[in-house]
Amino acid sequence: MRVFVTGATGFIGSAVVRELIDAGHRVVGLARSDRAAASLTAAGAEAHRGDLANLDGLRDGATAADGVVHLAFTNLSATFTDYAAACQADVRAISALGEGLIGTDRPFVVTSVTSLFAPGLVGVEDTPVSAAHPRTAPEETALSFAAAGVRVSTVRLPPSVHGPGDKGFVPGLIGIARAKGVSAYVSEGANRWPAVHRLDAARLYRLALEQAPAGARLHAVADEGVRFRDIAEAIGRLLDVPVKSIPLREAEGHFAWLARFASLDNPVSSALTRRRLGWRPVHPGLLADLEEGHYAAGPAPAPAAD
Repeated sequence: MRVFVTGATGFIGSAVVRELIDAGHRVVGLARSDRAAASLTAAGAEAHRGDLANLDGLRDGATAADGVVHLAFTNLSATFTDYAAACQADVRAISALGEGLIGTDRPFVVTSVTSLFAPGLVGVEDTPVSAAHPRTAPEETALSFAAAGVRVSTVRLPPSVHGPGDKGFVPGLIGIARAKGVSAYVSEGANRWPAVHRLDAARLYRLALEQAPAGARLHAVADEGVRFRDIAEAIGRLLDVPVKSIPLREAEGHFAWLARFASLDNPVSSALTRRRLGWRPVHPGLLADLEEGHYAAGPAPAPAAD
């Protein structure tokens, strides 16, 4: 299968590209720079020059493909003030990609997030999501193409997609703990984060491309809900710094832009996803991954731009 992949040189995307190539697929990755194109060529993929703002280029890439995996998302500022605008840009990109597949019954796998659910309740694949969440519109836009003859599915990623080279929330928490000399959690730290290893997530994207029925919502979740206090304690051991509770009123001052995630309670099940596709996570869970020590070295060099 010739697969057009956006976000192909990112932390997750590069693992998806490797997974697809190893399974015998031909990959064409979206590249917005010479550096990204060279990275794709070195990985054994082809480069399609363009970016998420070039809607005609996205449409052409999808039309020429046997399937599409959409992972790219507009870069966000540290304050997340442009998050709603980034989600609207994602809607436009998804629409262009989907238009290139109308009436073909070709697979279209689109990235979403698990934080669409109301906090506290264990979210399952068919649980109604919050219409107010900015990422709901991209997911619903994607799934609307099922009625237009596209075998579309969404893969919801948890707050922590971890593994060597991670540049997400966990490295952010480690950086804060290193700078402040303490690893903190909010109140009792009983709020929960779902998590998945990058390589397990990559396998799910491949399975979704190959098998998922139109309209499927899939959860790339290995750890259903890791207590935030346990994450803070693992970071404390990693850096050899004390661990302490802070009240909610101090969370923003301590965690800055990560404050809303430090108190996020987002337990999520992937039981239906596992039954549907036979997906079985085999790589270390989040806490085990933190204990391996590679996070202590700090963030890896930034990947090539998408």
